[in-house]
Amino acid sequence: MAADGTGVLGERIEQLFRTVRRPNGEPHSNEEVARACREATGETFSATYLWQLRTGRRDNPTKRHLEALAQYFQVPPAYFFEDEQGDRIAEELALLGALRDAGVQEVALRAVTLSPEGLGTISDMIEAIARREARARGAE
Repeated sequence: MAADGTGVLGERIEQLFRTVRRPNGEPHSNEEVARACREATGETFSATYLWQLRTGRRDNPTKRHLEALAQYFQVPPAYFFEDEQGDRIAEELALLGALRDAGVQEVALRAVTLSPEGLGTISDMIEAIARREARARGAE
């Protein structure tokens, strides 16, 4: 269970909403996703039910509901499970979300031409900065 009480399923669904956007960059709404899932499954799937899944208030959707969510967000159904494949997909989504940030995208594009050693140096620098910022947040 996550620190915020949502659990893995809620976290994973929430990550989809944060990361996978409409073509115009706007996030998807609970209502539009629920409507698409209703149409895909022919089963009851309300915006409230989706909100409950996102927040961890419900955590046992049907297989068809998970498949409909996976289809809508274009991820494999395995994404929703806490296992190696689901974790890998979640990491890839987190990377995609970070790449949407223009600054990160610029750095990534510039890093394409670096040697493996250069990329290692950049990675070490990022880790050092992340540790320093984490310490600073802990001191607040």
